[in-house]
Amino acid sequence: MRDIVDGLTAWRAAGVGFAVATVVRTWKSAPRPPGAAMAVGADGEVVGSISGGCVEGAVYELCREAIRTGRACTETYGVGDDDAFEVGLTCGGTIEVLVQPDVVLTEPDAVFAAIRAGAPVATASAGNAQLVVWPDRVAGTLGAADLDRAVARQVEGMLALGSTGTIQLGTRGQQRHDEVSVFVQSYLPPPRMIVFGAIDFAVAVARIGRFLGYHVTVCDARPVFATRKRFPDADDLVVQWPHTYLESTVVDGRTVLCVLTHDPKFDVPLLEVALRTRARYIGAMGSRRTHADRLRRLREAGVDEAALARLSSPIGLDLGARTPEETAVAIAAEFVALAAGGSGRRLTDLDTPIHHR
Repeated sequence: MRDIVDGLTAWRAAGVGFAVATVVRTWKSAPRPPGAAMAVGADGEVVGSISGGCVEGAVYELCREAIRTGRACTETYGVGDDDAFEVGLTCGGTIEVLVQPDVVLTEPDAVFAAIRAGAPVATASAGNAQLVVWPDRVAGTLGAADLDRAVARQVEGMLALGSTGTIQLGTRGQQRHDEVSVFVQSYLPPPRMIVFGAIDFAVAVARIGRFLGYHVTVCDARPVFATRKRFPDADDLVVQWPHTYLESTVVDGRTVLCVLTHDPKFDVPLLEVALRTRARYIGAMGSRRTHADRLRRLREAGVDEAALARLSSPIGLDLGARTPEETAVAIAAEFVALAAGGSGRRLTDLDTPIHHR
């Protein structure tokens, strides 16, 4: 939805009707995960993708029908279906798609504005009904007050975690019934990437972080290096001692910290602070000799072994990288793999699922 929200906002402003198709469940090697979205305008324009091209043609027709009737529908596409090759899903996976016309959406302008602003909001959809949950209020209904209260409670927890998925409840919100399937899609502010050390490698790391959807901050104590000209892809530039800045900023369980300074006077105090945070990933650049010296200094500073085990150093996967751009790919590959539970090995050497849940 983040990818198409600008298009939806433009359609709303122009008074153009539309329908949104969203992947709500997947099985096996599905092309895109739950939450992937595509929209079709009443004028025939298409934005977004739900399968990388596999089923878009069939879903386009569903969206056109939803615009005409004003009713939502759900369709499943899989390689076991008779029409699988006709619709193009030949990759072996199965996807369930929810198609909703704009007339069934609850407060779409407010939802789109929140998504564009990076403010937390979640939608809970069941057929032609939709509930919207913000941290401080709830709008819409799924048809019954008891069901709304039960769904809102679960959605609040999912929103806090940034989780997207389907929940099963009874018609009155019972936890041990499955008459109602509700698709919940959570939107949180983009995760943060903080890059310490305004070196040439940091330029490439900031660029790939922006490409992956992170809010990128570059921090360096030297103003001559931390400049907008050198870091056009950074959202924020901070000229401050790294450890001082890290102590004063928000770091949560989705934050990526890349320490590229490889200078003990910066690294050691910075990593002492970093290893006390909830950051998802903490990587530090340097040779194995530099890493060994860094570990020694951190132990002398009182950092325990459990904390040190969180440190990815030397930073990145073994890709044979040499240039700043190749190194940035190796670093990004490592924190993406850690977040998704990937092995970092070649897929051709494995027989495990391609898409991790």
